[in-house]
Amino acid sequence: MKKIKFAIVGFGNIGKRHFDMINLNPDSEVLGICDLKSKKEMGIEKINIPFFQNIDDLLNSKIDFDVINICTPNGFHKEHTLKSLDKNHHIVCEKPMSLSKLEAEEMIYKSLQVGKKIFVVMQNRYSSPSVWAKNLINSKILGEIFLVQINCFWNRDDNYYLPREWRGTKNLDGGTLFTQFAHFIDIMYWLFGDIKNIYGKFKNFSHKNIIDFEDSGIVNFEFINGGICNLNYSTSVFERNLESSLTVIAENGSFKIGGQYMNKVEFCNIKNYKMPKLSKVKEANDYGKYKGSASNHQFVIQNVIDTLKGKTQITTNALEGLKVVEIIERIYNS
Repeated sequence: MKKIKFAIVGFGNIGKRHFDMINLNPDSEVLGICDLKSKKEMGIEKINIPFFQNIDDLLNSKIDFDVINICTPNGFHKEHTLKSLDKNHHIVCEKPMSLSKLEAEEMIYKSLQVGKKIFVVMQNRYSSPSVWAKNLINSKILGEIFLVQINCFWNRDDNYYLPREWRGTKNLDGGTLFTQFAHFIDIMYWLFGDIKNIYGKFKNFSHKNIIDFEDSGIVNFEFINGGICNLNYSTSVFERNLESSLTVIAENGSFKIGGQYMNKVEFCNIKNYKMPKLSKVKEANDYGKYKGSASNHQFVIQNVIDTLKGKTQITTNALEGLKVVEIIERIYNS
């Protein structure tokens, strides 16, 4: 059976992660890379595959790509997706799908016109604690959901944002919830559904004159399906990441998923329930000067391959990607 052929647009930290995971999979291969920087600037002279410094040159090449992976700054996701769809390629789009609901709608409309799929990267869904929590919520054994608390406390120092090529800018980064914590908004929506009655407070404590938006926030809201939630987040934590956690208090019990990256079950006490043994979560993506979210991109790539071969469905589809963007928009507008 033929391999699925990929091209990667944007070859920064996350683009390199996609490259490694595609090449490690026997059913896929990378046939093209695109980035504004030269191969020499990025230190990838030894990568012997076609390289382009302009997305139009890549898309107009004679190479027969199946999928284009959009790993560029957030503000370019719509433009690069639409151009790739125009050339009849499936899309893997890094989070966030876009920086507005309107942009995401344009992307979905175009994908439907050309009959191609958009896979949105939300790799935290594959972590064993996330899968466990999803099954637990779906089973209804918790009864009524009373209260949910989400804490996302990370460190992003001045070196992360400087020089300001795109990080920290309103038009290309979009905000802390878009770039750092969209994964956890996705997990929240995946588990509990949509929200209403949003009230948020936002402050910039540690990054004044460096970023165009908040570095910290406290948000309160209700779930349409029942229950209230408090979301607390910050990138002002001293020196290193502190935690990403989800606490649920419900009618028949409580649980907490914690750790630096929501990677372990720290508490579980549920009526007539025995906690199963979960598989170990891999370390977070390590980019040297900082650590990102769960290192599960191999599952994302496998899902793309299996979906395109008709074996399964998209794990995070474009409508779910749009919904995360829309929730973040509503939080910021609160």
